[in-house]
Order: sequence, then structure tokens, then C-alpha cells
Amino acid sequence: MTATPTPRVTIRDVAARAGVSKGAVSLAFNHKPGLSEATRDRIFRAARELGWAPNLTARTLAGSRVDVVGLAVCRPARMLGLEPWYMEFVSGVESVLAEHSCSLLLRLVRSMDEELRVQEAWWRGRQVGGSILVDFQAGDPRVGLVEGLGLPVVAVGHPSLTGGLPSVWTDDATAVTEAVRYLAALGHRRIARVGGAAALGHTAIRTAAFDEAAGALELAGAWQVATDFSGDAGARATRSLLTAAVPDRPTAIVYDNDIMAVAGLSVAAEMGLRVPEDVSLLAWDDSQLCRLTHPTLSAMSHDVHGFGAEVARTLFGVITAEGTAGSHPVPTPVLTPRGSTAPPKV
Repeated sequence: MTATPTPRVTIRDVAARAGVSKGAVSLAFNHKPGLSEATRDRIFRAARELGWAPNLTARTLAGSRVDVVGLAVCRPARMLGLEPWYMEFVSGVESVLAEHSCSLLLRLVRSMDEELRVQEAWWRGRQVGGSILVDFQAGDPRVGLVEGLGLPVVAVGHPSLTGGLPSVWTDDATAVTEAVRYLAALGHRRIARVGGAAALGHTAIRTAAFDEAAGALELAGAWQVATDFSGDAGARATRSLLTAAVPDRPTAIVYDNDIMAVAGLSVAAEMGLRVPEDVSLLAWDDSQLCRLTHPTLSAMSHDVHGFGAEVARTLFGVITAEGTAGSHPVPTPVLTPRGSTAPPKV
């Protein structure tokens, strides 16, 4: 006996489940105004429960294709897989894309020139409805490219770097200042920073803020070392700082990410130094790594998942010309003291 085929779920079924009209379902999935957030959430929930998604071909013909968003990252594949920040950021982006039946097109590139070619090919080939741009540099050439193409984007970076593009950012300068002031308040007068790649705009912002805070506090010593964000580079920088003679050795080190801070903790143990008794360590980008070490790592914490989600929401606003698509910050990273920081030995 031939099995009866399962009836195809339609937009009418979603509307009935959510208690709205078919037009309301269409508004929700095409990101149009006229619905409350509660109604949109109810519609998306009904669609998930029924296993329904809008017909992408029909959406394309209607001129409202927003089913793929691009993200190009200039990082080695192995390093990207190890970096908690990007994993959390992408998960936040994906959480919003899923609500809109949209996919993320992730591409790892080896240079800025390669990214410029990729972004242009994506847009001219109608492969994406918009892009998320990360890791801005001073005089970034992507600004002119996307403006010339008319490619909808959101820049993840401070407005001083993004040339008028819609941008979402964290106030890195304020966070760095808070970190240095906290360590100084504990009594540290010799503080070092193990920073990221010098060419990146946010690294330059942090570098300037560190110098300014150290000068304002009249620290006895302040050192900064640029790296590539990797654990190996963080370990080398830490080893170099801690092998100096005591008067020239920092009693506290701030790291630009959690991977390097964990590597620094290992180097301190290797050299027979106790954390925090001999040296205090403070990480950026709080993650599970910081809570699994011994001692646990103090960190500048922020909601990276929420950051990614806000970037994705802003991009949809740019693409659909709805809501507020202008530049705005997300909450500034805040200090989370744990076991790796304490007053220096007298």
C-alpha cells in the first residue's frame, strides 16, 4: 500500500499557528516594519516548530534576497579554530541569521588584496546580500571599495577607522585605561602589555590608551610588545619580559587576548614564578579558558556572543533600510577580578 505523502507546510499553516495573517508572516521574513518584536518572535517560533522556511527563489524575484551574509577573515585557519573570540562572535552572528533563514558565507583570506577581490566577487556575483567587515587598519582600502560597489556592510571597528561606514565597536581605550588603573590601584608600578598585531586599528587604539594611562599614573615602568595573538607569540613575549633583571621586570602583564594570557601563565610556572605573588596577569576577551586555569585568570570581560548578534542585527538594518543602521558602540568590556591578580610583593 502506498504511504500517504506528508502534506507540505505552507505560509498559511505558519500564520494559523502564530495567530496572524499571511501578510504578517511575509512582513516578518522579509524584515519589513509594521510588527511588534513579540509578534515577530511568535511567527519565527511557529515557523521553526512546523519546519517551514520561505521560498528563497520567490524572495529573490521579489527583490528582497537577504539569504547569505559574507564574512572574510585574514587569519590562518589553524589559529582561527583555536581563538575563542571568533568562535563566540560567529555564534552570535549565526543566532540572528538563523531567525532570518539566512546563512553565513565565511572565507579565510591571506591578505587585504585577496579580501578586496573576494568582497567584489561576492557582490557582483550576487552571492551575498551584505558583508561584515572586521580587523580594520588605518586608511583601510575596503572603505572605498564597498562605497563604490554599493555593497551593504557593517564594519566592526571604531568610527575613527571605518571611514563613515555603519559600524559597531567596543570602547577599547576606556577598557585599557580601566585595566591599567586597576593594576596600579593594587600597587603595581611596573606594568607591561602584550598586544596584538601592530597593523590593526584596535591594537593602535589600545597602545595609545596604555601609554596615556601609564603616563597619567606616572608608572615606574611601562612596556608594550606587539605579537600576532597566538599562544606561541604570547609565550615568547612573556618570557622576554620576565627574564629581565628585577628592577626592569614588570610585576603585572596585560594581554590582548585569552590565548596569550594562558600561555603567559604557563611561562611563569616554567620560570618558577608564582601567579599572582610574583607577577599578576590580566587577560582580554574573557572566555572559558580564563576560568579553567589555575589560578583562574582575571579578565576584561564582554559579551562577545551578544556583540556578534548586534552586528548581524545592524547589518539587516542596513540591507533593508529599516531601523537604526548608524554607528553605535556595544557595552564596554568590564573588569572581572579572579585569582591571577593581587598586590605585588613588597
